[in-house]
Amino acid sequence: MSGWALIGLGLVLGIRHAMDPDHVVAVAALTARTRSVLRAAWLGVIWGLGHTLTLFAVGSAIILLNLTLPPRAGLAFEFVVALALVIVGALNLGRAAWSDDRLSAPCLPASRTFAVGLAHGLAGSAAVALLVLATARNPREACAYLLVFGLGTLCGMAMITTAFAAPLSVAVRRWPSFGRSARVATGGISLALGAWLILHIAFVDGLFLAHARWIPR
Repeated sequence: MSGWALIGLGLVLGIRHAMDPDHVVAVAALTARTRSVLRAAWLGVIWGLGHTLTLFAVGSAIILLNLTLPPRAGLAFEFVVALALVIVGALNLGRAAWSDDRLSAPCLPASRTFAVGLAHGLAGSAAVALLVLATARNPREACAYLLVFGLGTLCGMAMITTAFAAPLSVAVRRWPSFGRSARVATGGISLALGAWLILHIAFVDGLFLAHARWIPR
């Protein structure tokens, strides 16, 4: 595969990667706490920056140093994502319990969104590194692919958060109580998905058992 074709593939797959269910659930819960479309798009960019940072750093180390990630380490990375989903969901549910929809929705700290992006990038780094090793000719091309893949994910996430926030902001202006309902719904989904992933990673994939079984994805 030529270098330009590899770069194009990385961009397209990065945008597609942004649409993974755990990513969408996380950013939906995050952006449900803002009523500004521009603010939501910015949160998507912040999430993407965090995702790209860990994806590129860890993925490049795997490629350049020819590292083999132990199954338990790969599961631990995914476990961090599950915990992040639970925390984001719990925060949404807690905020919905006391917030007043007649007031402006509190701004979500960008640092929290960045941290969630870091966790997701960490979990996906090994799988993406293994994918690029199967198609890239040399480590330099492989690292370039990782960077473009991360940028594609950033663009895809900005589009997803904008698409989510635009109708939400319209609905909140028309029905003020809709904001609280959105926070409860997205928080509940994030909490449920995170709890399910914790149980699955811990006891089905075996993170806390004698034999761990990890399939990069």
